[in-house]
Amino acid sequence: MEFIAIVDAKARAPTGCAAVGVYENGDLGASARHIDKQLEGLITRVQGSGDFAAKLGDALMLPQPSGATVSRLLLIGLGSRAAFGRKQYRKAMLSCAQALAKTGASDAAVYLAMEPVPDLDIQYRARIVAEVFLSQSYKIPDLKTSPKPKARRLATVNVVAADARAAKTAAEGLRMGAAIGSGLAFARDLANLPPNVCTPTYMGNRAQQLAKEFPRIKTKVLDEGGIRALKMGAFLAVTQGSVQPPRLIVCEYRGARKNMAPICLIGKGITFDSGGISLKDPPAMDEMKFDMSGGAAVLGTIRAVAELKLPINVVAIVAAAENMPSGSAVKPADIVTTMSGQTVEILNTDAEGRLVLCDAITYSRRYNPAAVVDVATLTGACIVALGNHVSGLMSNTPALAQELESAGTRADDRAWRLPIGEEYVDQLKSNFADIANVGGREGGACTAASFLGKFAKDLKWGHLDVAGTAWTSGAQKGSTGRPVPLLVDFLIHRAKAS
Repeated sequence: MEFIAIVDAKARAPTGCAAVGVYENGDLGASARHIDKQLEGLITRVQGSGDFAAKLGDALMLPQPSGATVSRLLLIGLGSRAAFGRKQYRKAMLSCAQALAKTGASDAAVYLAMEPVPDLDIQYRARIVAEVFLSQSYKIPDLKTSPKPKARRLATVNVVAADARAAKTAAEGLRMGAAIGSGLAFARDLANLPPNVCTPTYMGNRAQQLAKEFPRIKTKVLDEGGIRALKMGAFLAVTQGSVQPPRLIVCEYRGARKNMAPICLIGKGITFDSGGISLKDPPAMDEMKFDMSGGAAVLGTIRAVAELKLPINVVAIVAAAENMPSGSAVKPADIVTTMSGQTVEILNTDAEGRLVLCDAITYSRRYNPAAVVDVATLTGACIVALGNHVSGLMSNTPALAQELESAGTRADDRAWRLPIGEEYVDQLKSNFADIANVGGREGGACTAASFLGKFAKDLKWGHLDVAGTAWTSGAQKGSTGRPVPLLVDFLIHRAKAS
């Protein structure tokens, strides 16, 4: 799908469909007034007849309106002008994308980005257009044998701006949104694949393909021997029950000078999590294929960064493994030595994400990073605390935490800060090792993050627990790709500041 910023103050560009926003109570937006005048008051008459109340998200298609240069006119309800903000704009845009997907139009002119939105300039409004349309057009890579539905026809989305200056700014927003959409699709594809396809080896192969596609990305994939040579005892403990070999995936993106310290993004890549000997309950165990969503997200993020050619250095590190029960699997009460030299008593084999991440965090130190952010579907406790709407955010650096939180707000991919500290580390005390890998039910998300914090000392480190936000369950089960939008926004702003 191609996105183009255009200037069309008179709303007369020939197109398959023109989409305009209309407020409640006969309140027309700027672009709608232009078109209404061109169509001799058609929109006003439609609203006056009661056929279109313009409630937020309402959509009404007017085919072949008389006197128009367009084949179709799509009215999108914006709700109350006084209440129209960021969330309402995104919802209206989603309604627009869904309605257009049902038409035979190959191109469309979207005027909604012309409407003012508090705290959203034209660049962000245009960026949301690309993100929403690409997300709406995403198709899960299913393995069904039934005939596939025909591909959607919409190929070009023209985003209308008021003047040439606004169009230039909008074009940059569209470029960002398209890159984020591409990164999201990459992450979602990986996470949605079945675990017998998306293995640690497969993830490594996809990361190597990124290096072939983008010259600024250099990828190396370490096998079990390479991981063992690094003395990653915690990582190896998780994988020892599976016949699938582990992979440590490292993608280095160089967009700035060599001596600029990189941002390290670390992803949990457990391609299937049975819980190991501490076996999970059978209901919804199939969803544990999504336990590699953190790894998928950091790979999707580095793809988006490469598409944008951001002037920044980024390293994505994915610790990819399966967590399975077998005669060789790690057992509760086993003690392992991490890459850092600290010993861990494994009291629960289903708390495996922190084990692979702690070694990956230690590995990131070789890059002398400006900041380290790990992403993981780490704890069910985070879902209990925050539900499925907001990711958990923990950090040992207040300024970094604020950066990530602000990026999440801007990207509509929010994170909420939760505490860490010695009080939670005290719950992880062990009589037999330096630290235990679990600390009881109370504050589970905080104790898990505090465990990781023990390995991030002297680093500017942030942790995103996306257990509740990385996928959806039920009839619409599938990966969301979060927190790719948050991470890309964070890196865009870091690049601007460098």
